[in-house]
Amino acid sequence: MQTTYFFLSLLLLTGCDFESQTTIEISTEQQSVRELLELPAHMPTPAIPEFNPLTAEKITLGRFLFYDTRLSANQQQSCASCHEQGRAFADAVAQPLGSTGHQLVRNSQGLANIAYHSTLTWSNDTFFELEDQLNVPIRADNPIELGVTDAFLEEVLLRFSSDDDYQQLFTAAFPNSENDDVSMNKIIFALASFVRSMISASSPYDQYLAGDKSALTAQQIRGFQLFNGEKFECFHCHSGINFSSSYKDANTATDAIQFPFFNNGLYNVGGDGSYPSDDQGLYDLTLNPADKGFFRPQGLRNVAITPPYMHDGSIATLREVIEHYARGGSNTVSGVNAGDGALSPLKSGLVQGFDTTDEEIEAVIAFLESLTDQQFITDPKFSNPFEPQTAQ
Repeated sequence: MQTTYFFLSLLLLTGCDFESQTTIEISTEQQSVRELLELPAHMPTPAIPEFNPLTAEKITLGRFLFYDTRLSANQQQSCASCHEQGRAFADAVAQPLGSTGHQLVRNSQGLANIAYHSTLTWSNDTFFELEDQLNVPIRADNPIELGVTDAFLEEVLLRFSSDDDYQQLFTAAFPNSENDDVSMNKIIFALASFVRSMISASSPYDQYLAGDKSALTAQQIRGFQLFNGEKFECFHCHSGINFSSSYKDANTATDAIQFPFFNNGLYNVGGDGSYPSDDQGLYDLTLNPADKGFFRPQGLRNVAITPPYMHDGSIATLREVIEHYARGGSNTVSGVNAGDGALSPLKSGLVQGFDTTDEEIEAVIAFLESLTDQQFITDPKFSNPFEPQTAQ
């Protein structure tokens, strides 16, 4: 059985205001996912890996694990320590601390709609599924985030296997398991399911797409036009329903999936395009000098409530982000990272700079603010299950 959906794509171009419809046939399996995630008609069906089918029971278990500090070796942090619901599952610091107090080098990414990303983390072109990526914050030892290294693995698993409530949650989530043992694999599969369920689709922008033409102001519509115009050129890297060219859904053809990484001129250490030595982006994985400073374009949903910005949290406000691109890159005038990013030989050709006005900047900011989803950041189904729930 197949169901037909009409996905709306909003096109607002220089005085034009019209919608196009794309007809997509979806399978029974996709329909089940849509119902479980309560997706509105304009949102595509996320791609769910066959080896980890999405179920309500796994989502429930994953929610408990996400907020449980027992998932860190020293029981000091949970996933939610760096991914706060009220900030669209980002946090408010430039670079957070791991569970042992070690400062991390990257800004915590928001998790809204992460199910639609084609690659995961800031600059890794080998992580395509959450089930692979989640090993890093949980298990890695350099840097330490939750710190569940081999030395602590058995102890951490025992915390959950000896808890009667968790035993019931694991049994319900994995009813076809060959045994009732709590394993790291099951923990990761449940967490991946919960994080995939974090769909943000109720912002004013979404309401406009759904037909409420009063949901966006004239200023926000003007900002959308600028965002998608060849002057600001935001849309080249921040496109589609998730505002990122790093994108896939259940109906994206394999050969159409893109894995974009860009150098945006944030740094130009030494004049050769290098970034600070503690984080050179994709280069740290590939060791290809041409990959220095290459990072994945982030999705922009809820971006107004997720400062600071950039991979290292070095830009404080949306206005400063726009000014960075208007200049064609940032200029670090002194210190070990001195250099003018606008002159970087590795900078993307899309970051050329442009003249703008306060009116235009304010319009783009207003549009970006229309991507804030108040329902998402207060929805009880994503909240801490260990805290009393308030009536909505």
